[in-house]
Amino acid sequence: MDHMAHMKEHAASDSERHAGHAGQSSRGLGNDHSHHIEDYKKRFVICLILTLPVLLLSETLQGLLGYSVLIPFQGWVLLFFSSILYAYGGWPFLLGARDEIRSKRPEMMSLIATALTASFFYSAATVFFMKGMDFFWELATLIDIMLLGHYIEARSVLGASRALEELARILPQEAHLLRKGIIVDVPVLELKPGDEVIVRPGEKTPSDGIVLSGTSFLNESLLTGESKPVHKQAGDKVIGGSINSEGAINVRIEKVGEETYLAQVIKLVRTAQESKSHTQDTANKAASMLFYVAVIAAALTYAAWFLLGRSDTAIERAVTVLVIACPHALGLAIPLVVAISTALTAKSGILIRDRTAFEEARRIDAVVFDKTGTLTEGKFQVTDVVSYVDRNELLRLTAGVEKYSEHIIAKAIVEYSDAKGIKTPEIKAFKAIPGIGAYAKADGREIYVGGPELLDQKRINITDERIKKQQSQGKTAIFTLIDGKLAGAFVLSDKIRQESYEAVKGLQKNGIKVYLLTGDSQQVASSVAQELGIDDFFAQVLPDKKAEKIKLIKEKGYRVAMVGDGINDAPALVTADLGIAIGAGTDVAIESADLILVRNDPRDIPIIFDLSRKTYSKMVQNLWWAAGYNIVAIPLAAGVLYGYGLVLTPAIGAALMSLSTVIVALNSQALD
Repeated sequence: MDHMAHMKEHAASDSERHAGHAGQSSRGLGNDHSHHIEDYKKRFVICLILTLPVLLLSETLQGLLGYSVLIPFQGWVLLFFSSILYAYGGWPFLLGARDEIRSKRPEMMSLIATALTASFFYSAATVFFMKGMDFFWELATLIDIMLLGHYIEARSVLGASRALEELARILPQEAHLLRKGIIVDVPVLELKPGDEVIVRPGEKTPSDGIVLSGTSFLNESLLTGESKPVHKQAGDKVIGGSINSEGAINVRIEKVGEETYLAQVIKLVRTAQESKSHTQDTANKAASMLFYVAVIAAALTYAAWFLLGRSDTAIERAVTVLVIACPHALGLAIPLVVAISTALTAKSGILIRDRTAFEEARRIDAVVFDKTGTLTEGKFQVTDVVSYVDRNELLRLTAGVEKYSEHIIAKAIVEYSDAKGIKTPEIKAFKAIPGIGAYAKADGREIYVGGPELLDQKRINITDERIKKQQSQGKTAIFTLIDGKLAGAFVLSDKIRQESYEAVKGLQKNGIKVYLLTGDSQQVASSVAQELGIDDFFAQVLPDKKAEKIKLIKEKGYRVAMVGDGINDAPALVTADLGIAIGAGTDVAIESADLILVRNDPRDIPIIFDLSRKTYSKMVQNLWWAAGYNIVAIPLAAGVLYGYGLVLTPAIGAALMSLSTVIVALNSQALD
């Protein structure tokens, strides 16, 4: 459908332009493609007016309704009005058919144009030289119904694309720029990284940045799906478009244009909406096949009735077959559901990168969770220190090494040391050891800091009951070796998220097996798994070995979803049937994941599977509404039950076809 593709192309270009400008200037949005809707509306109204005299003068309709109107040259008058209707009202369909035939892909427009042309020229022939009943009133009503159906379809498609454009309208038009101590209002488009702006209560943040001063609660619900206002203070990141609800804050702009969170979201949503799916491929094949089925069925119908000596019935039945078989709604069945579901998930903080993977999520029967930062808060705190040397010396050397590590546990140890006022030594030859820990030299001594894997590698056994007891409680122990000897241990705890309990139960309730995958010790993994009621777990798994565990579960016959942070878990996310990056926050450009969850809330995982099932269900329902009725309708249109008085006229055929379009549109909207 070239006119629909044209509309979508305009919608996409509008959204892209607004995304590139970080969502600025909503004036004129949709004007480029809304004229298609207005054109259908205008043609429908004019054709409806022209249809009235055609209906009034139609002998067939007069016989059905029991009235009589006769005027001079009645047939010529009918031909005059019908010619205008055919040329003006039928023009969009004739033009679309021409383009389809040129591209050697005859589909819906070709069917409509064929039906209109056959009925018009046959009726014209009855005026000039041929005996028979004309179909002027059927032609007029067919055009009216087709135009109405396309108008409704166009409005539905535009409504779905506008959900994307609404995202682009979130940002304000102006920002309060602080320039040399003076506040200057400037267009948001002029902001540059490094600019300092003031966001007053009730206003929207103009772009992504960091709070320099002030505290407030920001509403990010339209952007991330987070229902509760988020507290912000100096050092916290803010997202452009979030609403400041309380105090004034000073923000340093970090990202503008296409680099902003909102622009990335729009890009992902647009890509997902435009991506084709297996279901869409099925719909396209069905539409193409239906054209040939309709043409062949119409030809056979005409031949059968003609051979029976009913030439007048032959053309009527053939035209009706062509009309009833039009896959008008088929072009809307899948794209509309795709557009609505993608926009709906984006508003909930669920971003789709791979459309097919999202559709296949309904078949997932095993979910593997990374532990730290996913099922747990990922905010470690030192709860105990066991020292076999001077305590301050242990803190000084351990914190000195961990200061160079990016691991969240390392940061917790450094924060603990800093709080004690310990100064770290000069560190040399620092080296991170994946899955083990870190190594460095300080004060001429060799220092290793790591988990239980470090002790296994160095063949050191833990004999201290204090450490063993806390490990059995699910706490994490980090050990420090100085010159090859165990110098002490740091015991840390990571609290399980309250949301994790609901997430695990929700998945298991739907028959999905839940696994835990972590680099932590057996004791820690066992404690967390038992606390949450997880089916099984893998402990002490190095980052590069996580993908192997995913393969192991897949070999058991499960379709696996992996939930991780998208960085250390990248290989596992790619290996899984469905990769889900959770807690992406303002960084949505995670290439290894199929789906990205903005919020760090595992309860969104069951929602994904539920939405996937509902979306697929709507697609299947739409395909049946769009084309399924042809199984019964085409034989009826051909006149199989003609002898029993059950027939379908071209007008009724068009009405049925358009009714399926309306049902598809309404059924798709019910997904919201």
